Amino acid sequence: MVELAKSKFEDLVLSRLSADGKCLDLDEKQIGAEELKFLAESEDEAMAGVEQLYLSHNHLADGDLAVLAHLRGFPRLTSLYLNHNAIGDEGVRSLATSKLAGNLKRLMLEANNVGPEGARLIAESENLNRLEILYLDSNPLGAEGARALAESPGLGALSDLHLDSTGMGDAGTRALAESPLLARVRRLYLCSNEIGDEGAIALAKSPHLGGLIVLSLWRNEIRDAGGRALAESTTLGKLERLYMSLNLIDRPVRKIIRGSELAKRLKTLVMD
Repeated sequence: MVELAKSKFEDLVLSRLSADGKCLDLDEKQIGAEELKFLAESEDEAMAGVEQLYLSHNHLADGDLAVLAHLRGFPRLTSLYLNHNAIGDEGVRSLATSKLAGNLKRLMLEANNVGPEGARLIAESENLNRLEILYLDSNPLGAEGARALAESPGLGALSDLHLDSTGMGDAGTRALAESPLLARVRRLYLCSNEIGDEGAIALAKSPHLGGLIVLSLWRNEIRDAGGRALAESTTLGKLERLYMSLNLIDRPVRKIIRGSELAKRLKTLVMD
């Protein structure tokens, strides 16, 4: 990066740093490899307190993540936002094997190109064991990717799992429902995944959902049998919010769900 451009980027970074020095917002700032290299090599004390780094909507690709993975100037970074870029499995590999990942509690990868292999890399990463909140919405994970997450040996701190629009279907949903990982998750988002009765029944019968407080199943293909199973579930004792709009449940069964003991315990039930 030539000196003038470097100086301009330094000015941009300082202008986007929050007053308390904890948040650096570089969303939609045409950040590329050269800018990331500057951040990676920066020893500026102003960066030392950054806890949240926003890099969404920057067209970042796998090669850029290889540069980002070598960041040294953010020792307190706990939240990394990378949604709406062009990051694929190799980019995830760079991140998941980096020291940068070691302190992360929140990772946003929504709307990238992460597939089943990327999900496996996240699931098996020894550096992401502090991760509490994971966004993988709108990535082509499929059932295989959901299964990889379900079998994770290292995501023990995970409390919020966002998997909307990942193409997991009933097979992926069943893999999650059968996973002890769900015993630790408190908020589970599975909208727009072509989940039918089989997946809904698997969730309703799962022995691992006792701690779940939010379950979102918007815009799926759940019919009467799945709706009844959820209403009659004995494992959703702590559930507070259930989102079920835009499914295929007939009106009589929707009435049964609204009158169920589960519904009486809920703070929020959203259903057409």
